[in-house]
Amino acid sequence: MNTKLVIVESPAKARTIARFLGRGYKVEASNGHIRDLPKSQMGIDIENGFTPKYITIRGRGDILDKIRKEARGATKIYLATDPDREGEAISWHLAQILGVDPAEPCRVVFNEITAKVVKNAVKNPRPIDMELVNAQQARRLVDRLVGYKISPLLWMKIKKGLSAGRVQSVATRLIVDREQEIDAFIPEEYWDIGATAMIGTGGKGQRCAVRFVGLDGKKAELKSQADSDGAKARIEAAKLTVMAVKPSERKKNPAPPFTTSNLQQEAARKLGYTTAKTMRIAQELYEGVDVGKSDVHGLISYIRTDSVRVSDEAQSEARAAIAERYGPEYVPAQPNVYKGRKTAQDAHEAIRPTELSLLPDQLKAALTKEQYNLYKLVYNRFLASQMTPAIFETLTLDIAGDGVSFRFYGEQKRFPGFTAVYEEGTDEEVEQVETTLPKANPGDPVALSDIACVQHFTQPPPRYTEASLVRALEEKGIGRPSTYAPTISTILARGYVVREKKRLFPTELGEMVTGLMEQYFQDIVDVEFTAGLEEQLDTVEVGGMPWKDVVSRFYGPLEKYLEVAEASIEKVEVKPEESDIPCDKCGAMMVYKMGRFGKFLACPKFPECRNTKPIQIEIDAPCPKCGAKLLEKNSRKGRKFYGCEKYPDCDFVSWEMPVVDKCPACGGYMTLKRGRKGEMWHICANTDCKHRVEIEETEGADE
Repeated sequence: MNTKLVIVESPAKARTIARFLGRGYKVEASNGHIRDLPKSQMGIDIENGFTPKYITIRGRGDILDKIRKEARGATKIYLATDPDREGEAISWHLAQILGVDPAEPCRVVFNEITAKVVKNAVKNPRPIDMELVNAQQARRLVDRLVGYKISPLLWMKIKKGLSAGRVQSVATRLIVDREQEIDAFIPEEYWDIGATAMIGTGGKGQRCAVRFVGLDGKKAELKSQADSDGAKARIEAAKLTVMAVKPSERKKNPAPPFTTSNLQQEAARKLGYTTAKTMRIAQELYEGVDVGKSDVHGLISYIRTDSVRVSDEAQSEARAAIAERYGPEYVPAQPNVYKGRKTAQDAHEAIRPTELSLLPDQLKAALTKEQYNLYKLVYNRFLASQMTPAIFETLTLDIAGDGVSFRFYGEQKRFPGFTAVYEEGTDEEVEQVETTLPKANPGDPVALSDIACVQHFTQPPPRYTEASLVRALEEKGIGRPSTYAPTISTILARGYVVREKKRLFPTELGEMVTGLMEQYFQDIVDVEFTAGLEEQLDTVEVGGMPWKDVVSRFYGPLEKYLEVAEASIEKVEVKPEESDIPCDKCGAMMVYKMGRFGKFLACPKFPECRNTKPIQIEIDAPCPKCGAKLLEKNSRKGRKFYGCEKYPDCDFVSWEMPVVDKCPACGGYMTLKRGRKGEMWHICANTDCKHRVEIEETEGADE
């Protein structure tokens, strides 16, 4: 048979592409890397120019045998792994194993998995890009040197199982530094004054909220209640008028289409997804989904990118769709073009839907809930990025008299523009401005009521969320799109960081390891040094620097640091945190340990006593079935749920948290439900009732 072999990474991708190419092609999956450095040893010959030793990854032998068998009978071999450094390196390793000349046109690259794009890519193969391969090799060897040189030192001096990583160490340091900023923060008191203003006379006045600006032409600095009370006394005695009316117009431009980090941040804000979850779902959408009648489509373009660029074809398709669905006034005169970051590699387009005709709501039945949510996010963001700005009518009123100054600012949306489709989320709550604009003229009298003096204290910088940490890593040039999610997963798994109510806290272990790294391996955890190394790798990628020079420059200082550290670091005893729960078997007070699935309780007399137990979090509500305690638990996939402590005797389980209050309509139990904008309800669990009671969030409530 005249069969051509196409090799990709994943089985899902292979199935999708096989349907596109049809007869005459055989598509196999390598399941990621086939070769890598050995786990049992360094795998780098430092004395001979940092020559790497690659071996077949354990467990991949059967896969490799199958690929070899198919390759022997193929008339042509195409290597169609992902279009990035890692994908290029996988293709190079496959070429080495299969005897394919990397200088021959064997490499197939596509940014989206659709029939048209894949078929065109197979018709236009290119040689393997050795500069991309060399950049990946340099990164891999530098990371291996860090891991295999420093990690054993941490095992010896602190405890086994620890690891040091070039990017993970910097990420942990950012979280530790933020915690130290919070601990050192001294809050300062300040006050502000707000009031309701009645503008105009004769019963035709309009009411609006105004804010105190200052006294006698100076900006208000109210640092105590005495300052506030003094200002209030002058305000109450003042005769105020409108001094200036400043109408204006404000345009709000759409955000660019998603990069990897933007997608991770926005999915965290709007959907509550972790970075790892976002990338898992995005990978599924990229590789291909059966949208009905055996019609498989890759729904979004390549998901690891730092570019905001889109193709002319995609822009044209978007503009046509916008004009048809919303009207010509929503289409800008010229296509919107966005400028990326200076550090962006710009190797691929931004993340976008592959076909705008595949509307999210039309595919809802074919997608999982998570796939639908993320696809809709990508789809709407891209469409909005090619639309006209939103236009707001704004009004500023300067109000003054007797040395007292107030100001009103409000805005009203006059034309929705891109906001008809999508609005970007924010990490923190943003105060909404007045939406009704009063009609006022200079000289109009102003009467104040409801004058309120409010005490505030300056706040420390917020702890990182996964979204804000990704943004910080990107802004500082640490890592690249493919590294953000695995980096965060690693520091959580190692127990250096914990996630509580969506915020990242350093553990005692994380602080200890970071302190040691800062003292003995300054460059490894230095933000600027790490960012500089990323730039060197980018230089290798374009052929501007030999890859071995990057490794050599890195290893020289590292070797010196290791000599000092091995001689200077003393053994550190890490005492596990003790709980108030006695061991069921021996009576010793159990301690908290960190395992693969998070914290658990263990007997401190290990190995004599090997008793362990999960940490049980009780909730206030009783079990609706038997009245026993309800416990918060985690499923195998990490999803939180609630179950009875008497399981398996009582099989009650709920994804939503039951609450103490009974349903006023039917007497059934109710659960807590949260909206995306902070609103909260108690909802009856009885599907025939579904009675809803809106409640106010109390201070300290879980996010």
